[in-house]
Amino acid sequence: DSIATQSYLQSKDAMLRLDKDVGFISHFSDPKIDPIQRLDVGASNEAAYKFYKKNVKIGYDPTEGMIRMEVIAADPQTATQFSEHLLTYAEERVNALSQQKREDGMRDAREAYEQTVKKRRDAQEALIKLQVENGVDPEAVIASIRAQISNYETLLLEKELELAALMDNPRPNRAKVDGVQGDVRRISNQLDRLNERMNSATAGSNSLAQQAVSLQLAQADLAAADMALQASQTQMEQARTEANRQVRYLTVAVRPVPSQAPSYPRKFENTILTFLIFAGIYLMLSLTSSILKEQVTK
Repeated sequence: DSIATQSYLQSKDAMLRLDKDVGFISHFSDPKIDPIQRLDVGASNEAAYKFYKKNVKIGYDPTEGMIRMEVIAADPQTATQFSEHLLTYAEERVNALSQQKREDGMRDAREAYEQTVKKRRDAQEALIKLQVENGVDPEAVIASIRAQISNYETLLLEKELELAALMDNPRPNRAKVDGVQGDVRRISNQLDRLNERMNSATAGSNSLAQQAVSLQLAQADLAAADMALQASQTQMEQARTEANRQVRYLTVAVRPVPSQAPSYPRKFENTILTFLIFAGIYLMLSLTSSILKEQVTK
C-alpha cells in the first residue's frame, strides 16, 4: 500500500488533479515568483510535471513503512494546502485498492440473496396454490375416512359377536336375530362404501393421497427455501463484515503545518555548494595556467 501510494503521489495524474483542484500550475506561473523558479505561462503538462517532481518530494522508509512528503510553494499557506489535498488523494487511493474486491464480494452475496428470496417466494406461492386448488386438507380427509372405517369395523365386530351369541341359543328370539342381522348388513354396506371412498382417495393421479404428497413436497420445498434464505442472510452479513474488514486506510502521523520561516532556498547549503563549485573552477584554471606556463617555458 505504501509503495502504491508513493507511486501515485509522484504521478502525473496526481499533479493534474492538484492543478484542477487548487491551481498548481497557475501558482508556479505567477509573475511574482523569481523567473528562474517560475513556470512559463502556457507550459505543457510535461514541463509542469518536472516542476511538480522538483517541488513535491516523496520519500519512503521500507523499515517503518512510512512515507515522508515535503511540498515546496511560494508561500506557507499554499504549500500546506497542496499537502492537505495530496494527503486526501493518498487516502482515497489506499481505500480504492480494495474497493473493487469489496464491491464484487457484496454484489455476489446480494445476488445470491435475491435469488434465494425469489425461490422462497415461488415455493410459498406453489404451496398456497395447491391449498386453494384442493379446497380441503387431503390428509385430514383420509384420516377421517380411516377413523370411520375403524369405528364401523369395531361396531361390526360387536354386532357379529352379538349375533353369534343369539344363534348359540337353542331357541333364539327371531325378532332379535333379524334385528341384529339387519344391523350387520347395514354396517357391512357402510364399510363397503367407506372402503370404496378410501380406494378412490388413495388411487389415481388426482387422488387425495397424491394431493397430500404434492402438498407435503410443497411444504418441504418451502422449509428448504426458508433454510436457504437464512443461510443466504448469514452469508451476506459475513460478506458485509469481510468487506468492512478489507477497508484500507492511511494513517497520518504528522499533519501539514505552515512554516513560519522559508525552508528554501537553503542559504547555508547553497553557499557551501557555490563555494565548492568556484573552488573547483579556480583549481581547474590554476592547473591549466600552470600547464600552459610550463609548455611556454620549454
